[in-house]
Amino acid sequence: MSIRTLVYGYGNPGREDDGLGVELARRVEEAGIPGVACDSNYQLNVEDALEIAEYDAVVFADASVSCAEPFTFNGLEPAHEISFTTHAMLPGSVLALCEDLYGKKPSSFILGIRGYSWEQREGLSAQAVSNLEKAFDFLLPLLRESAVRALEGKSAAYAHCSD
Repeated sequence: MSIRTLVYGYGNPGREDDGLGVELARRVEEAGIPGVACDSNYQLNVEDALEIAEYDAVVFADASVSCAEPFTFNGLEPAHEISFTTHAMLPGSVLALCEDLYGKKPSSFILGIRGYSWEQREGLSAQAVSNLEKAFDFLLPLLRESAVRALEGKSAAYAHCSD
């Protein structure tokens, strides 16, 4: 059985390294992996709960100001304390909404890519590009395997990030 996987990158490409998640999703999409879809946005929204309900596995990709270099990869559980502002929701909140509204709980992971520069201009810092390439090289083989178990097994090894 083929596993349908979504790579969802979020962040603002107009704020330098904040665009790391969006850029990762773009690169994965260019790789054209069967069974893997990609989407991106400036931020996560309530509507994303419906989208992720259509998949067996979801990888949320975002820039991080404090995670270990070059990136972290962690399993994600629903955050039933749903809190959001007019600006954004947390991935765990989107997952909780998906479970509550649609009765679906895709295996979910968060890929945090370390960024360094957040000014209002486009383009990634050189260090962020290096981290992005390492994260991409890590994720691509896992996506090609289309195996949730492979993703889950890898998450423990990269569970260093708390944000």
